[in-house]
Amino acid sequence: MKKYALNEITFMQYIFLNFGMVTSVGFLSLPRVLAEQAGTAGWIALIIVWLISIAASLIVIQVMKRYPDGTLLDLITLYFGKWAGKVGAILFAIYLIYYGYTGLVYTILITKQYLLQQTPAYMIMLLLLIPTYVVVRNGPRILGRYVEVIIILSLWIPFVYLIPLKDAHWLNLLPMLQDGWKPVFSALPSTLYYHVGFSTTFILYPFLKNKQKASAGIVIAYTLTMLMYLFITAICFVYFSQDAIMEYNEPTINVLKSIEFKFISRIEVLFIAFYLLIFSLSWIPTMYMSVFCTTWLIGKQDHRNHLRLLWLVIIVGTYFFMPTFFQSEQMNTILGQIGFFIEYIVPFCLLLFVWIHDRLGWMKAKI
Repeated sequence: MKKYALNEITFMQYIFLNFGMVTSVGFLSLPRVLAEQAGTAGWIALIIVWLISIAASLIVIQVMKRYPDGTLLDLITLYFGKWAGKVGAILFAIYLIYYGYTGLVYTILITKQYLLQQTPAYMIMLLLLIPTYVVVRNGPRILGRYVEVIIILSLWIPFVYLIPLKDAHWLNLLPMLQDGWKPVFSALPSTLYYHVGFSTTFILYPFLKNKQKASAGIVIAYTLTMLMYLFITAICFVYFSQDAIMEYNEPTINVLKSIEFKFISRIEVLFIAFYLLIFSLSWIPTMYMSVFCTTWLIGKQDHRNHLRLLWLVIIVGTYFFMPTFFQSEQMNTILGQIGFFIEYIVPFCLLLFVWIHDRLGWMKAKI
């Protein structure tokens, strides 16, 4: 019997989990970042990073094929020993907690700016973590269903962003590559940050019901991510001029101000309220996977006690300290640097080691 058979997720849920985590909060500020780094050619960096991300994620899949019924932690234990597995569990749990916390902080800052200016940050954190606990305590199967519902409920959003095109200036996309390819390549590091998240495959892979489709799933997820980012970037580029777009931290929100209805004056406020569901895809999956790592560390299966402890620590910590927008941006920069190492460098090194290990073992057996 499979070790994680009772919590299997479907192929569609696997795609949505990867797609939702990567695009949850990144699309708000990505157009501004691309405009600052590469100007009107910023969309080209998205295609390049899409290819890099697919290659790196496929490497992760190849690594996990070495132990299809176990997670990364089981794989490390198999090849490096018990203590290496424990160290890997600690480091990966810290990374996932930090990933989820940055998403929570950014969501709270956006919520306070547009919705609840007078509400204390720790109260908003509490309101966000209550439904988080309800979803996470039930494991990956319920988590997969939650993400699936959120993505389906969000399918109408791209159609709304077509409305500002009536005021679009398509000449804003020109000239392309006026400064050559150097600005495009300089935008790659910051663009890679908006694609971190596929390392969760290290944990999700054994839960996938049909593992033969894992590679196709990750390609579909990142193709959807690239198309989503290209779409929202193009909308912002043709609506704002190159100089105007850099005046807004979240141009994806500001572009909604051009939409007017007689029964509502600030349409972007309504959208922010709905975006909270999408933002939750950045911290709810990572919170589950972080407590999965800590419970694996002590050989337990029930993760709820660790979830309650993490829940309490975050609430108390937010009461005493809440990062500002500037600090949140710094946290995101650090996350991108750590994520690049964990999600692009480590999988390649791990695959190389596993291949050499298995190759040498086969040669010894042959001798």
